[in-house]
Amino acid sequence: MAKVLVAYASLTGNTEEIAELIAEGIRQAGGEAVLKSVTDCNADEIKSYESVLLGAYTWGDGELPDEFLDFYEEMDELDLSTHKAAAFGSGDTGYEIYCGAVNLIEEKLKERGATILQESLKIEYGPSAPEKETCRQFGRQFIEACAAVS
Repeated sequence: MAKVLVAYASLTGNTEEIAELIAEGIRQAGGEAVLKSVTDCNADEIKSYESVLLGAYTWGDGELPDEFLDFYEEMDELDLSTHKAAAFGSGDTGYEIYCGAVNLIEEKLKERGATILQESLKIEYGPSAPEKETCRQFGRQFIEACAAVS
């Protein structure tokens, strides 16, 4: 089964919780998830994995959070054409661009050649009880899609 890097930026803990639940789903499906904050790793680490899930909360009017910027810029040096990927994150529907950071991450993954296996997961604030299962399912579906594409 695939070894997946789940890297995220979280300020209030919402996106971290989403990442943990996704990693739980990956493990439930027999995959190996390595969970890291983007402040504790760099984009070059993606090369050590077949698959990557990247997540962030959205700041301001659809922007990436400051702590994700270095990681995001480092991705410009990567060829991800052999990687499977997807994006996730938290946001606030009160803003004009809901989960804009998630859209930016997905676009960067595509730009660097990654194969996007599923639609991005977007959660308002922190996951509710039903959304917690949605997060786990996102992880399970991702690992199943990885196996199907291998």
